[in-house]
Amino acid sequence: MSVYEALRRSILSGDYRAGDRLRESTLAEALGTSRTPVRDALRRLHGDGLVELTPHRGARVTGLGSSGLADVFEIRAVLEGYAARRAAETGAADLELLTSLCDRMEAVLADADPGSTEVTDLNLAFHAEVHRAAGNALLPKVLDGVIAIGTVRRTFTAYDEERTRRSFAQHRDLVRALTAGDGAWAEAVMVAHLRGALHAVEPTHTPPTLQEETP
Repeated sequence: MSVYEALRRSILSGDYRAGDRLRESTLAEALGTSRTPVRDALRRLHGDGLVELTPHRGARVTGLGSSGLADVFEIRAVLEGYAARRAAETGAADLELLTSLCDRMEAVLADADPGSTEVTDLNLAFHAEVHRAAGNALLPKVLDGVIAIGTVRRTFTAYDEERTRRSFAQHRDLVRALTAGDGAWAEAVMVAHLRGALHAVEPTHTPPTLQEETP
């Protein structure tokens, strides 16, 4: 694993949290390397939006306030809603894989805390398969960057058991929509899923584009 990959994983897993200072010398010692590859990795992570580089002050893990996080989820709602619609229309999603991922997430929930790394990894794999099935070569890479900035790996730590079960039920609904080839249904489920995620992380913040519609 490269220095870049190791640091990226540590940030996304929550080992380094928003605002934490990333000292080149400390990282180099921990990773058993020189400062040069660490410096290069931090520049790449800055390009990913995961690290802030300030002259004479070094590097810190990027922090997002309520408005910044809402912006991330707004972009995700648009792009992932589109991905879900296209995945249903193309019929390219691996439904057996998605069902297996649902099974495994629910099994982990029965035995572990919903904020565990395993649950988050499975959740990311589920979303990644939907992105891939949309049939747009640019979409997975764009969404990977957007999701990383939103630090999705920490989203489940804000979920109580009821929210987690609702989130998993939405995964099941999405698989049903994809199986039916119903793009509008798939898009609606995905957008509702992301609205729920935003309200779990920032319950007092309701951006206009993510508000629940009045019946």
